[in-house]
Amino acid sequence: MSATVVDISVERTRAVTLVFDDGVTCVFPLPELRAACPCAACRGRRDAGRAAWDGPPEQLEILDAELAGAWGLSLRWQDGHDTGIYPWDSLRRWYDGDSEGVGE
Repeated sequence: MSATVVDISVERTRAVTLVFDDGVTCVFPLPELRAACPCAACRGRRDAGRAAWDGPPEQLEILDAELAGAWGLSLRWQDGHDTGIYPWDSLRRWYDGDSEGVGE
């Protein structure tokens, strides 16, 4: 699958919404995005049975969001974490219920 995002909305304390070129709109709540961070450090925490983010969900906030080329989104969180890049294809598979989506 080649996912092309045509619109991005970042609600810094709630969710990231993506609209794909086939008209599908995907909403990703911040606690789910942070828990599924695809970076090596967060993946290692999950592999060890720990949470990637163990703070209260109400403290989550996106401070900055940048495109990672044409293939994904890079987020900087309020705790300073900024190493995960969320690829469009992975986000779409995750939204569609594929277990090989983000963070897997």
